[in-house]
Amino acid sequence: MEDLGGEIWNPHVAQASLTQAVLECSSYGLKLATKWAAEQLVGIDTSSISSSLLQETTPTKNNLSTENGGVGLVQETGLANQIVFAKSLLDLGEYDRAAHILSTDGAPKELLGGLGLFVRAYSLFLAGEKKKEEEMVELAEPLERSKVLNPNLEKLRSELSASKELNQLDAFGLYMYGVVLKELLQQEAGNSLEEPPLSLLHMAKDPPLSLLHMAKDVFVESILSFPYNWSAWLDLAEICIENTVIHDDVERSLESLTDSWMYLFFLIHVFCEQQQNDQALQVIDRVMLLFPNSNYLKAQTALAYYNLRDFDRAQEQFLELCERDPFRLEMIDIFSNILYVKESKAELSALAQSVISVDKYRPEVCCIVGNYYSLKGNHGKARALKLNRKFLSAWTLMGHEFVEMRKTSAAIEAYRRAVDINARDYRAWYGLGQVYEILNMLLYALYYYRKAAALRPYDARMWCALGSCFLSLDRRQEAIKSYERGEKQRRANDDNEERSDELGMR
Repeated sequence: MEDLGGEIWNPHVAQASLTQAVLECSSYGLKLATKWAAEQLVGIDTSSISSSLLQETTPTKNNLSTENGGVGLVQETGLANQIVFAKSLLDLGEYDRAAHILSTDGAPKELLGGLGLFVRAYSLFLAGEKKKEEEMVELAEPLERSKVLNPNLEKLRSELSASKELNQLDAFGLYMYGVVLKELLQQEAGNSLEEPPLSLLHMAKDPPLSLLHMAKDVFVESILSFPYNWSAWLDLAEICIENTVIHDDVERSLESLTDSWMYLFFLIHVFCEQQQNDQALQVIDRVMLLFPNSNYLKAQTALAYYNLRDFDRAQEQFLELCERDPFRLEMIDIFSNILYVKESKAELSALAQSVISVDKYRPEVCCIVGNYYSLKGNHGKARALKLNRKFLSAWTLMGHEFVEMRKTSAAIEAYRRAVDINARDYRAWYGLGQVYEILNMLLYALYYYRKAAALRPYDARMWCALGSCFLSLDRRQEAIKSYERGEKQRRANDDNEERSDELGMR
């Protein structure tokens, strides 16, 4: 592995590393990681890089290093032709067939090589996810849907564990093993909504520590082996955010990378997810020195200002982002939330028309159109037309609209879908609290408001909601403490907080 200290902050070294990441991740079929690396590649200021340096440092398909990382090309193995065929089937979505092509039927699995093992595991995983989604569509009850599992996880765990013991997994195989362990971890930990709020009003159940540490260790090993797979960083971030007990271990394990820009990108994502927005902005300023043209960093800056409820600055960042790349739809739904809160009907209408012309049925676009109709008071048309089932904002905004329409059962289901996807979405927890308060089920409302306040302790609205709930339960001392905390937070916040209090939890 190359030195990830000061030298990697040289633009030509970063360019070479990201070019390698694009080629490697693409050869393994990791589309999100490929796209992310390519976006950062064009974010580098290349004006100071000479053409000779670029020729020296830019890897090609013929010289990709196989040391500690992915192979880039199919290695010369006894099953090279089968691997190429299976990879083509994987790209076409024929997952079961791809996995079957690479079933060795008793032959040594080392014949598959790193790429072959990854393609088989990835195909089996996606085949299981497809079956899971198909089964969920046929079930009407939310509780039944939450019990549907990927049927291939245990098989994958067994196969990948054996391959790891034999040291057959490369960086991408280790990543796939980490994904399987993470899914099993989430499956065993269960969903916090399954616990009755009346029983001590606890937070989510603690995950099995052995499985948690296994997943953490495998992701870290994958990242240390090949630091430029953004998907591995995202999955590590997910288990870190949900399980603070491993933070110190992760920091120690990644000590050799703490001076690298990849680690700082990781911190930016974690800080934004944990609502540590001032810290995120500080790290973004540092990374911007190397990636001044990064649209990803521009979007993260907008998100941080949005979370801080500094809507004017957030809007400025989004406007600059739209000017740079008018066809970029990632996170653009958040821009529509800002326009909704500011009651900018003309700007929201223009944004909706613009994004509809790009991709009418993208989940982000459906949310923007929903915000537009909601701002006009037409809540019946505000629901998204076509959803990615794991698109968080769509479920949260649908919950808001159902509350406006007084369809409490539908609102509860939408909010529960949102927290199923991301248990750190304070808006969904707050929405559940509102719905149960409307239903006069105050202990349930208190439970969900506490969840929201734990995620947004600096937001005065969370404490005021708790105070109102305590007061209705005749728990006056607790109500007073909550209102005092809310007043303290209100004074600490700027007038953006006041402006949006009555305009929904966008």
